Amino acid sequence: MAAPQLHHSPTLEALQSMSPEDWQAVIRGEPSAAVQWMEAAAHLGNADAQVIYGQWCLDGHGMEPNAVTARANFLKSAIQAHPMGMNMAGRCSENGWGGDVDHFAAANWYRQAAHKGLDAGMYNYANLLASGQGVRKDPTAALEWYRRAARTGHAKSMTKIGHFYEDGRVVGRDVEQAFIWFEKGALGGDFRGQFNYASMLAERGRLADALFWLHKVPLTATVGYKRLAGAQLLRSPNIEIQAVGRTMLASLA
Repeated sequence: MAAPQLHHSPTLEALQSMSPEDWQAVIRGEPSAAVQWMEAAAHLGNADAQVIYGQWCLDGHGMEPNAVTARANFLKSAIQAHPMGMNMAGRCSENGWGGDVDHFAAANWYRQAAHKGLDAGMYNYANLLASGQGVRKDPTAALEWYRRAARTGHAKSMTKIGHFYEDGRVVGRDVEQAFIWFEKGALGGDFRGQFNYASMLAERGRLADALFWLHKVPLTATVGYKRLAGAQLLRSPNIEIQAVGRTMLASLA
């Protein structure tokens, strides 16, 4: 089909025949026009459009942020069994975006997304199993879901597995396995994996490698994590590592 025209409202027939390239053309379109088009598609009941429009509402893409509308669209998509819609409905419930915090509902949506094969759903469900929020605490099941997500290439789950080996939870304490999993998380782009991998490299005397990974951490880390990591680096006996910590904290000013 021809590329979607953003100045024309979509039809159900057109939505059903859209290719991934067509969706990308809309996503890359001029923000305010793309938002109007996506909102119309969401109102027609298209689950993909509901997820995208919900995320735009959450992020304030082409509009003022509106978490209430975001949550409503994620729920509409989730009810249609859209894996990412389920996951994002869970995120809204867990974090109180656009409504009350409800860990039970979050666990329910994450569980469904996980069983649909969504790596983010597996990871988020595992987090709640590990903490016991909204579901009975079950670290063994949490580790299994992290492993399932890791098999799909999910870097954050790889880092979580590293912590299980580092702490000796469920599995026997194994520093070498922790090192291997932190490396996988780091290579996959997880800033927590990068920090933990760098820490273990420094402990092994591989300072140049440790600094390489520490410099990557602030590129994707959250503000809160940069604050915690920077403070921890300042306590290092190594002046080069301390310098990374000072730079990380200075970036928050």
